[in-house]
Amino acid sequence: MPRGSDRPKRRIRLALTAGEPAGIGPDLVIALHGSEQLRDLPLELIVVADPDLLKSRAQLLDTEIQLPEFDPAGGASAAGGPRLQILPVPLQRASQPGSVDQENAVYVMKTLESALDGCLDGHFDAMVTGPVHKAILNAAGFPFTGHTEWFANRLADRLASKPGATTRPIKPVMMLVTKGLRVALATTHLPLSQIPQTLSRELLLQVVRILHSDLRRWFGISAPRILVCGLNPHAGEGGYLGREEIEIITPALQQLRGEGMNLTGPIPADTAFTPHQLEAADVVLAMYHDQGLPVLKQMAFGASANITLGLPLIRTSVDHGTALDLAGKGVADLGSLLTAIRYAFSMVQTGGQPGAETGVQTEAAQAGEP
Repeated sequence: MPRGSDRPKRRIRLALTAGEPAGIGPDLVIALHGSEQLRDLPLELIVVADPDLLKSRAQLLDTEIQLPEFDPAGGASAAGGPRLQILPVPLQRASQPGSVDQENAVYVMKTLESALDGCLDGHFDAMVTGPVHKAILNAAGFPFTGHTEWFANRLADRLASKPGATTRPIKPVMMLVTKGLRVALATTHLPLSQIPQTLSRELLLQVVRILHSDLRRWFGISAPRILVCGLNPHAGEGGYLGREEIEIITPALQQLRGEGMNLTGPIPADTAFTPHQLEAADVVLAMYHDQGLPVLKQMAFGASANITLGLPLIRTSVDHGTALDLAGKGVADLGSLLTAIRYAFSMVQTGGQPGAETGVQTEAAQAGEP
């Protein structure tokens, strides 16, 4: 496979949603506009947001931002041209930093719909999403547990509506990534009390198959080494501390090993992240959100990205929330956004490379980062 510097320089085009208008998302877009970061990548970023929101936030930050409007009919350029453009979506009501407004929940959802439409129509190669305020979306009447679940549901609806399509649910798999560590989740945004009844052999079979397939497709890892955590303390201690390992997790892993997958576990979560274990794994599969993500975020908060696997498109996101208390104060940290953009870029490249399906490992996969 050619080295990155030898690849064609057609610009990859990513949609970037600015997220909650009262949060840190607009600040991140403004900081990105004034940054020299990403100049090494043949990349176009299409910001999906209200232009007036960005202008007013820029004035507050004592700077300026003027982005040309995105033309869907125009192709990605080979060189030159603006790197940042805007796909305008109007706010319902003017937004103030730090002050959420239910009226603007419609705006937030429209930005997600616009980014999704652009990916499905072929205008964008992938999307990167800024942080949204889940509570305000739900209060406004939009059932929303997270981007991960929302995109899966919307995509299933869209694909099912096509002529001749068969109804098939899309199973999203949430994975956070940083240099040297990937952590995927068997379950996502659920109350802890619901995890035991949600976990099943069928669920694990589905999640691990998606994880294995997408690590090959998007990360170029030929034979992914997947380390699987147990659910209970000490991975159940032979059944004395819970039987999910015996009755659900181990049978699922045995079946998947029969399909040729390289799996380790179930092992106790409290030793899964030791150097000895991680050296032999390409990804750790945790059973629930707060089993795996605290370790990764303690290691690299602000330098990691959230990736949704299992979709027919690429979606990455920042690893943090709306930071309402920091909005409009000029302290936006681009670290996680840059990481999310670089991963989206790398995944587009890898997914389009011949070695992605045959198992040739890319330089990005070897290094553990894009």
